Amino acid sequence: MINCMKILNIGSLNIDYVYTVDHIVKEGETIASTRLESYCGGKGLNQSIALSRAGAKVYHMGIVGEDGEMLLEMCKNNDIDTSYLKQIEGKSGHAIIQVDKNAQNSILLYPGSNRMFIREYIDEVLKNFQKGDMLLLQNEINLVDYIVEAAYLKGLTIVLNPSPYNEYMESVDMSKISIFLMNEVEAAQIAGAGNPNDVLTLMKEKYPDAKVVLTLGEKGSIYQYKDQVVCQDAIKVNVVDTTAAGDTFTGYFLAGLLANKRMEQILQESAKAAAIAVSRKGAAVSIPYKSELES
Repeated sequence: MINCMKILNIGSLNIDYVYTVDHIVKEGETIASTRLESYCGGKGLNQSIALSRAGAKVYHMGIVGEDGEMLLEMCKNNDIDTSYLKQIEGKSGHAIIQVDKNAQNSILLYPGSNRMFIREYIDEVLKNFQKGDMLLLQNEINLVDYIVEAAYLKGLTIVLNPSPYNEYMESVDMSKISIFLMNEVEAAQIAGAGNPNDVLTLMKEKYPDAKVVLTLGEKGSIYQYKDQVVCQDAIKVNVVDTTAAGDTFTGYFLAGLLANKRMEQILQESAKAAAIAVSRKGAAVSIPYKSELES
């Protein structure tokens, strides 16, 4: 049973255009795709869907454009609270995603309405949350640094998935983050080290009060908090599309925390959910329901 703590996800909502290709296009190269499909996506939306399908009550704050009806409908169909969503003139964010024959992907983002946040909108929404509530952030929206400052002053538990890691992340006060959820690339950029053990050591030195979750693809995941370290192997499946793997893991991990489950169980369920997601095509549509893990 999910406890009374509320979780707010301030994140992107994108329309994903997925191109099936033989290989990821190289610099100066022109290739033909064999298929084009469109899906609802965006790291923010994907993670809210994963949270909801894992059993958590999630509030989503975000902005869509005139073309965003399918995104709003996806939220409603997944029992995501849309009280804090806005629709404005202009285009929604979208992503051009290449998926190759080995199921690896390459993503080009157009931020659109995702980068139309203003401080007044943020302040108005945060009024509805209080100390102990959880805030989830990614880096596909603007004003992440301001959101962190405002949420920290309110005593919210701030969860950061620093993806994509770019210059905007440099302005974020990482000492105010409660939980880091990162893959190997993002972790190396934040910690300044490539080896997972070195990353964890440096993160512990830099941010001693933060929980760190490191996802390592086919090598599994590691959780670290102070002297506690828990490792989880990846679950082997036939990989079709890795697009939403990290977002699925994030949603299930946080839902497990909200439900006060043991860390070993949280990591195992997150790994199972991510394994199911990569065995299917698409982003949001690939995220499993909790009942699928149990069966």
